[in-house]
Amino acid sequence: MRVTLRLTCCLAAIALSSACADKPATPSEKIAAADSSASAVVTVATQELMAIPASAKDYGKAITLKETTQISAILKDPKLYEGKRVLVRGPIVEVCAERGCWIRIASDKEFEALRFKVEDGVMVFPLTDKGKTVLAEGVISIKNLTREQAIAQAREMAKERGTLATFDSAKIAGPVTDIMITGEGARVW
Repeated sequence: MRVTLRLTCCLAAIALSSACADKPATPSEKIAAADSSASAVVTVATQELMAIPASAKDYGKAITLKETTQISAILKDPKLYEGKRVLVRGPIVEVCAERGCWIRIASDKEFEALRFKVEDGVMVFPLTDKGKTVLAEGVISIKNLTREQAIAQAREMAKERGTLATFDSAKIAGPVTDIMITGEGARVW
């Protein structure tokens, strides 16, 4: 399914770019053009490719952006996106078990994911959202953590996951760069 979706997105992006050749490039297209691999950043019009069912559940503020940014592009060059509002789409691979205050969204590349974090109580994602698809909007935040801060953060995440009893701080290397989306709005289906 992931390969089919990726192929569909690439074909749609090619079709959209050839159909809009006379229009000025959007900021996202300029970022893609600046990237030497060109496939690292593919943005697509949400109206065209984001067929969202009417049964989708909205969280937080309404989504305002019309183009998605690949999570792999954000993780490849986070400084390029720091402080910028982005819209990402992907499967939810983890939900905060303690308060529902964050979700982890899988990247378009294997073994990559990005955390979408909200203030406690602002949005509450139920555990049943795991495995569903999300369209999430927010601002990219980058924090450089010392080893001690990384241990404290990992301990808190273990507590939220319910795995604190098996937490081993010796496995935490530091310093660590934490990249996440400060959540504003999401749609889950």
